[in-house]
This record gives sequence, structure tokens and C-alpha cells, in this order.
Amino acid sequence: MSHLPAEHPAVKPPRVGVLLVNLGTPDATDYWSMRRYLSEFLSDRRVIELSPLLWQPILQGIILSLRPQKSGKAYDSIWNRELDESPLRTITRNQSDALAAHAAAHWPNVQVEWAMRYGNPSIAVGMDALAGGGCDRILVVPLYPQYSAATTATVNDKVFEWLQKQRWQPAVRTLPQYHDHPAYVNAIAQSIRDHVAGLDWTPDLLMTSFHGVPKEYLDKGDPYHCFCAKSGRLIREALDWPADQYQQTFQSRFGPKEWLQPYTDVSIEAAAKRGVKNMLIAAPGFSADCLETLEELAIEGAEIFKHHGGENFAFVPCLNDSALGTAMINQLVGEELAGWV
Repeated sequence: MSHLPAEHPAVKPPRVGVLLVNLGTPDATDYWSMRRYLSEFLSDRRVIELSPLLWQPILQGIILSLRPQKSGKAYDSIWNRELDESPLRTITRNQSDALAAHAAAHWPNVQVEWAMRYGNPSIAVGMDALAGGGCDRILVVPLYPQYSAATTATVNDKVFEWLQKQRWQPAVRTLPQYHDHPAYVNAIAQSIRDHVAGLDWTPDLLMTSFHGVPKEYLDKGDPYHCFCAKSGRLIREALDWPADQYQQTFQSRFGPKEWLQPYTDVSIEAAAKRGVKNMLIAAPGFSADCLETLEELAIEGAEIFKHHGGENFAFVPCLNDSALGTAMINQLVGEELAGWV
């Protein structure tokens, strides 16, 4: 029997929420869809730390007049035609569905949603769905193994921005970086082993490529570079891969400033020129395949390597919604939900 007055609004049973968050995706590959997405992404002060008074005229007047066409063409080369969406959206949804199925079997009072930091579905939409479902405790899971202010922190910023507008705030936890977590290291190492087992050639060089950030971010105290270095070392050690056949690099630099080095594209070219014939490349900093892995590494990387004398080139897919990736997310989330479920 309810003890609430007859006129009292309905009260839902308390639940625990989990929000998986990935970087973002345009809604389509046309000019205006790409422009909206790039404008949101490149207007983030965590991503571009220039004063808006200096940056916005350049962004809105020059960059967004030209870059949407180029980026749209690149996205078009990897677009999921069946669902008419980017692979990142497809994979993140699948990761969320897999976690929800695990939750239903092991944590029946847990609700799982997913969101994008840039684009749709937004973080606010995801948080609204959890709050609307009666979640008074929410775990936010930025799907970035290595913390950076330009990735993990900006996700958390958006969550806290949503919290500022709530009359009744849920308790919130955020998943910390998991760059050295055994579940992550072992999953990446096993995915590389599995891929090598399917090749009919032996790699002369294993390259792990992480997304770059401007070097000045490191100089200002961002720990991202250190976390990437540790991840790469632990993965190589888990594989027992020879140190002289391994290289760690950084990709996707943008603009004239110096970024973290060595650069991936330059390193691929240099490896081919010095006689490496068989290259395997992996992207341990990405939780799901996206433009930066499917187009920049798998397609452009192969072209650079073979154009400069390389012969065999293979890209190891991200963990995505594989059994390895799903088990890792289940474990990380389960550990962070301790005391709540």
C-alpha cells in the first residue's frame, strides 16, 4: 500500500544508470551536417584552447568553408550504408546493447544508455533518459582508455553542465582512465594475437598509433602522453613483442602547431623507406573504429606504406563490440558500480 498522498506525483523505484560516451559523429556526410558537427567539435575550448575572439573567425570563416567537403568525402568512404550512419554510431550502440544485456542478467536495477560528446544522441539526451527512468545514481563511462582534458574531461564537463540545470541531482560517478587496467591491456594484446594468427605473413614491425594532441597540452600538464606511453609498453610486454620491432606514434594532427611525436604518417613512410616490408598497425587509444582508424590508418596508412616500398600492411580493428571488448567494458563498469549494485 502506498503511503503517498493521492495527489502526489508518481515516484519510480530508484535505479542505477550507466551512460557510455564516445567522441561523436556527424548525422550525414553532406556539407551542412559535416559543418554542424565540426563546428561543435572545434568550438570546444578543451579541444582548441585559443581565445574564441581569435579562433571563431578563423573557424567559421575559413576552416568550415573548406573542411566539411573534405571530411564528408572521407566519412563517405567508410559510411554504414545499411543503417545510414557512421560506424562509430553503430558500434557504440552495439556496445551499449551488449552492456544492457549483461546488466539485465547480473544487475537487474541498472539502466544503460549511450551518447556522443559531439553530435547525436547528445549527453544531455542520455542523462535525461536515465533520470527519466528513475536513476538516482549514474555512472558516466567516457570510452577513452587514456585520460586527456580534450577527451575525458570534456565529457565530464558536459555531464556537470547538465547537472547544473537539475532541481534534483542524481549522484554521479565517472569512470577513470583505464590505460593500465589488466582487462584493457590483455584485451588489446589478445586482439593483436588473433589478428596476427589470421595473416599469411609475419609482421616486421608492430606500430601502435594513438590520437595526437598539441604538444603544448603536455607542457601544461596534461598526462595523456604518459598514459599512452604506459599503455604501449604494457601491451608490448603482454605480447612479448621484440622492442626493436615495435614503434608507438601519434596521428591526426591538425593546424600548424607541433603535436605529440613521432607522427604516424611520417613514421609509416620512414619505415617503408628503411626496408620494412610487413607492417601491422593497431590503435589502442580508440574504443571503436571510426574515421581516424578506418580511413586514416587502414586506408591512408596502407597507401603511404605501399607507395614507399612496403609490401604487406594490416590494421587491427579496435575492440569494438567484440567478445573481448564487451567483456572488458562489463568488467570495468562492474568494478565502478561496486556498492551501488
